[in-house]
Amino acid sequence: MGMKIKVKDNEEKKIMKYFNTMMMALVVLFLPVMARAEAIDTGDTAWILTSTALVLFMTLPGLALFYGGLVRAKNVLSVLMQCFAIACVVSILWVIYGYSLSFGDGGSMNAWVGGLDNAFLTNVSRESMSGTLPESVFVMFQMTFAIITPALIVGGFAERMRFSSMLLFSVIWASIVYFPICHWVWGGGWLAQMGVLDFAGGTVVHITAGVAALVSAMVMGNRNGFPTTPMMPHNMTMTVTGAGMLWVGWFGFNGGSAVAANGDAGMAMLVTHVSAACGAFTWALMEWIKYGKPSALGTVTGMVAGLGTITPASGYVGPMGALIIGVSAGIVCFFATSFIKQKLKIDDSLDVFPVHGVGGILGTLFAGIFVSVRFGGVGYAEDVTMGSQLGVQLVAVLATMVFTAVATYLILKLVDKVIGLRVTDEEETEGLDINQHDERGYIL
Repeated sequence: MGMKIKVKDNEEKKIMKYFNTMMMALVVLFLPVMARAEAIDTGDTAWILTSTALVLFMTLPGLALFYGGLVRAKNVLSVLMQCFAIACVVSILWVIYGYSLSFGDGGSMNAWVGGLDNAFLTNVSRESMSGTLPESVFVMFQMTFAIITPALIVGGFAERMRFSSMLLFSVIWASIVYFPICHWVWGGGWLAQMGVLDFAGGTVVHITAGVAALVSAMVMGNRNGFPTTPMMPHNMTMTVTGAGMLWVGWFGFNGGSAVAANGDAGMAMLVTHVSAACGAFTWALMEWIKYGKPSALGTVTGMVAGLGTITPASGYVGPMGALIIGVSAGIVCFFATSFIKQKLKIDDSLDVFPVHGVGGILGTLFAGIFVSVRFGGVGYAEDVTMGSQLGVQLVAVLATMVFTAVATYLILKLVDKVIGLRVTDEEETEGLDINQHDERGYIL
């Protein structure tokens, strides 16, 4: 009897030992998967996937339709084509070297630009992570920002630049201007080290695009007939439709920049909407007072001004700050638009600088003020005061403006020397749709 019990005990011990060994092997085998499952936040990932689609929606079709309706009928396809082509070519650049230069480690040059260790997305796999996200999601989200920035510049030279010149300019500009400045602010560069507040692209997107558009308009010269010949938008229905898409897409632009599904994203969405509403209403009110009637064009332009101005501050301020920022955007950008076209006679065709450039400058500076807890913001970092933060914000604004202006000027001159920038007077009169693409937007 005793022997039987002993044998049974030995067999049970062997079974348990075998079972424990198998369990340990399974744990070791699936440990990387388990660790990755714990690291990935599915809520964050789902929100950034959604935000990515929203930001791409801002360019295609949002910005394309917004700009397309603002030009004359003979140039509508050229603007749509330019936005579409930029989306394609910048996406390719982003994969080859753009992401690596923007978010990679630049070694001794890291203050200024990232390195090429991640060229062709060499290290991006299904397993690689960026915070709580799969890195592939972060790569795609940031790609949409790289796409919309040069697309915004199209409004500065609309109706007069050759398609081939636009492509070459966009490729060089994204490489020389956007990727390095993106690294300065979001990739651990010198402005990030200074503690600049730019939640979603006041410097990286709006100031760079606005300044580049202004320089492009000045270098290329005015459209034939400007400012004496009226150049009215050919399809305001298209423009208002595109504006609505921009408003919706901007929730991904600003809310997604929290890179998480949390309170920061929620507040960013709220203040974005409030600022857009204030900007649109204020601009319409300004027109009502000055001209006797509010226009649809002014209302949607004010909306974009409110959106662009809140962008750098969206993750740091509260609703009270958003109200002030939106109203300020409507007033300041309204007068900036009149000043650029009526006083300076610069043909920034679709008002990119007075709306995006001025809005980006204003919002970047306001971020240094309304981040204060007393205004409902998240508060300053340790040992940082309003004065010191405003100093950092001003440095970021000036550095971005100067670098962008000089680089854009040199790029335009280079492109002009290589292939020429502008269509001929006859081609401009005929319209870019026919002579650049052999198509018409409408059958007359």
